[in-house]
Amino acid sequence: MRQIKAKEVTELAKNLCLKANYNLRQDIIDALKRAKNQESLPRAKQIIQQILDNAEIARQKLIPLCQDCGYPNFFIELGEEIYVPGGLVAALQKGVSLAYQKENLRQSIIADAFFERQKFSKKALANIHIQLVPGEKLRVVFMPKGGGSDNASQLRMFNPTTSQEEILAFVLETIKENGASACPPLIIGVGIGGSFDNVALLSKKALLKDISKSQTNPKLAAIEESWLKKINQLGIGPAGLGGESTALAVSILTAPSHMASLPVAVNIGCNCLRTAKGEL
Repeated sequence: MRQIKAKEVTELAKNLCLKANYNLRQDIIDALKRAKNQESLPRAKQIIQQILDNAEIARQKLIPLCQDCGYPNFFIELGEEIYVPGGLVAALQKGVSLAYQKENLRQSIIADAFFERQKFSKKALANIHIQLVPGEKLRVVFMPKGGGSDNASQLRMFNPTTSQEEILAFVLETIKENGASACPPLIIGVGIGGSFDNVALLSKKALLKDISKSQTNPKLAAIEESWLKKINQLGIGPAGLGGESTALAVSILTAPSHMASLPVAVNIGCNCLRTAKGEL
């Protein structure tokens, strides 16, 4: 049994919160540069350049990429041979509190979603998703998810006989109705399968994928490429002001499902989709 000190987990969590909020992922920077070169509208090119300039200023000056520092999310791979005295969850939450309350990251989590929306939580609470894996490693991925892009996301329980074309229509409908307000160019995470309670998480996990790398499943890779073309034909464009770069990538994750169900979730990532990862 390997013991990891709680203070090490807390320090890692704090650093990942800061890194994600200050540094735009390189795969997204590269995709934005390609999109700028492919745009034919001068205004669209200018908007993408402003996004890139913002990312560089944030990196150099260590300030948040966006004023919305997001809902903190952790995706954890926890080795079964690891023990964290004092508790893994408590150590992660302490790291989030240190980053958001002491390092100038805006705290956006309210105390109660229904009765006390005017009160902010005294602690910067995070969503923590833990997967047990063999071994003695602790792998952590942090995603501060913006409220605007999550608000644009959708989930639907389809009939199991639903065709790929009907699912695509749902994806396009979601982006057509909400994409302009989610700060495009977008990254589109799609979860297909599982159940009602986990397909949304599947679609959010899809946003963790490095968009510079091809899907390992060739059938899914072809669908992602085809759907991306259809999405960009909507003409929403950067900042919702028109253009050919409504989205930078589509990423699909699938899971087994009940034979009577076909859950589909679309989780939209904005142009500053932020993640950072580390391990102990």
